[in-house]
Amino acid sequence: MVAASDGDRVQKLGVSAGMIVQELGWDEDTDDDLRADIEDAIDAEMVDEDTDEVIDMVVLWWRDGDGDLVDALMDAITPLADDGFVWVLSPKTGSDGYVDPSEVAEAAPTAGLTQTSAASFGEWLGSRLVQPKTRAGKKA
Repeated sequence: MVAASDGDRVQKLGVSAGMIVQELGWDEDTDDDLRADIEDAIDAEMVDEDTDEVIDMVVLWWRDGDGDLVDALMDAITPLADDGFVWVLSPKTGSDGYVDPSEVAEAAPTAGLTQTSAASFGEWLGSRLVQPKTRAGKKA
C-alpha cells in the first residue's frame, strides 16, 4: 500500500489556509505528522476546547474507552460554524483503542450530524461529519 503524500492527506480533510481548526482528544498516540500537515495547511496552530472562536473544522481523536461519543460530538459542534464539519479519527482495526466505524455512524445522527465520507490517514480511520443544511433561506 502506498502512503498518501502530505498534500493528499490535507486535501482529503478539506483543510485550507485561514481555517480555524479545533483539536479534541489529543494524546500521545495521535499522528503528529498529520497534525503538522493540518497546521501547515491552515498556517496556524489548531485551537483547543477552551477557545472562543467559531470553528471551521474539528479534529476529534477518538478511541475505545474515551467515553460517550454522542456527548463528545455534541460538545464538538457547539462552537462549529454552520458550514463547519467534524473529522472523527479513530485507530485502525487491530490497533489499541480501535473503534468500529459503525459506532461513529450510529452516534452521528443522534448528535444531529450526517456522515459524508470516510478516509484512511495512516494508522487512523477518519469519518467526516456535517450538520444538516439550515432552512434560513426558506421563509414562509
